[in-house]
Amino acid sequence: MGNNTYTVYHNNRCSKSRCTLAYLDNKKSDYEVIEYLKNPLSADQLKELLVQLGIPAAELIRKGEPDFKEHFKGKELNEQQWIEAMVNYPKLIERPIIVKNGKAVIGRPTERIEELG
Repeated sequence: MGNNTYTVYHNNRCSKSRCTLAYLDNKKSDYEVIEYLKNPLSADQLKELLVQLGIPAAELIRKGEPDFKEHFKGKELNEQQWIEAMVNYPKLIERPIIVKNGKAVIGRPTERIEELG
């Protein structure tokens, strides 16, 4: 991957995720798409993404997801437990995540991509 290439952790069913790809297409940016529901992330990959995002694991959790409500609502989990939750239930991962040059943002709103330069 070149320095000007974005990596997009994408869920095609998510409108915000599709907006990100349209945004990058519009800017004629190069990007690689990782469909994380088809190719689940490992704990190590998630840890690296969290470092790039600069946030704790709990901030990457989609709390409106049925999987969250069914399995985790009202529970106090530590960093490693939240990472394991996202490995086991990838729908819990906030999306889209855009990475470039070792930095990452969550593309909500889409304009946050500009923070990556």
